[in-house]
Amino acid sequence: MTDEQYMRRAIELAKRGMGYTSPNPMVGAVIVKDGRIIGEGWHERYGELHAERNALKHCKESPRGADMYVTLEPCCHHGKQPPCVEAVIEAGIKRVYVGSDDPNPLVAGGGIKILKEHGIEVVTQVLKDECDRLNEVFFYFIQTRRPYVAMKYAMTMDGKIATYSGLSKWITGEKAREHVQNLRHRYKAIMAGIGTVLADDPLLTCRIEGGVNPIRIICDTHLKLPLESQIVNTAKEVPTIVAVSERYRETAQSEALSETEIDSIEKNNNYQKNRKITRLEENGIEILYVAEKNGHIDLNDLMQKLGERSIDSILLEGGGILNWSALKSGIVNKVYAYIAPKLFGGADAKTPIEGKGTDSPAHAVMLGSSKVTKLGDDFLIECDVV
Repeated sequence: MTDEQYMRRAIELAKRGMGYTSPNPMVGAVIVKDGRIIGEGWHERYGELHAERNALKHCKESPRGADMYVTLEPCCHHGKQPPCVEAVIEAGIKRVYVGSDDPNPLVAGGGIKILKEHGIEVVTQVLKDECDRLNEVFFYFIQTRRPYVAMKYAMTMDGKIATYSGLSKWITGEKAREHVQNLRHRYKAIMAGIGTVLADDPLLTCRIEGGVNPIRIICDTHLKLPLESQIVNTAKEVPTIVAVSERYRETAQSEALSETEIDSIEKNNNYQKNRKITRLEENGIEILYVAEKNGHIDLNDLMQKLGERSIDSILLEGGGILNWSALKSGIVNKVYAYIAPKLFGGADAKTPIEGKGTDSPAHAVMLGSSKVTKLGDDFLIECDVV
């Protein structure tokens, strides 16, 4: 096998940690001695052993004098686990092949430097592009402290996400819908607008066996979330954040109303909002107060606050209005467009991106790095936002 083949095996191993390692990166490692793989490992779950230590632990014979192929530069700092460079040095590894440099300020070349100082040969940038793609979420988050946002929608070939009557189940087939469930497992959180919740009453959970439910984030500027919705009824089982206008912070923290004021309860909007916030919190929902911009949630302020909560990635399953707001705010990094071989027609049928739109083709949101996948009868086009 070649160096690239060993590294490709390490990439395959790293992907087994998808959905479980956040906010850590996915990492795979392969140990080779005399042309034979003697140990393999990957970072299986956040807080547990890193890939290098797992590979060393599973070696079938002594790794002394062996080569190690690892998708990401070995760490050199103390976190929930000790530095991986220490384990590599102690094991007597002769040569380390690295895919990606680690942009984490706590590493940033330090791991490679320490290995070299201990006489270990280091070969870098082996399948670098593939290794970088593996951890695009981690790289973005560690450098910006903001979530990596992927917009997802399903539409017909004439660009409709529902019929003119509002019906949308189902636009795509089973294979495409299964792929969406895998995305929900992969991303740390899922975000939708209150319009989607009011129209569809969704659960927004991951429905694959062994999958991880994403944290649910509902953009609800004016606190319209129904107490009887599935989101509220399952909030004690699935972590849920409702982002509301900052104006309601004062309402929630205001002193109790007098009996005279309570007599006019139906007319007292502040009292109603206060009671609703209390009920939502009692049901396990976190209320997140966010700045308001043009009558809606300020999405950049929301991203800042979510980043502070170590939410490193978001799958945006919004309607046309929220999708346009997200693009206009510049928070979208990737687009997943599922396209079904169907035509709905209808001037009033909803489209995946609404709002005002751009005034000129020259001002379009540009996409790149296109990847097309056939899923049954449907197609998935995956692009990065340039």
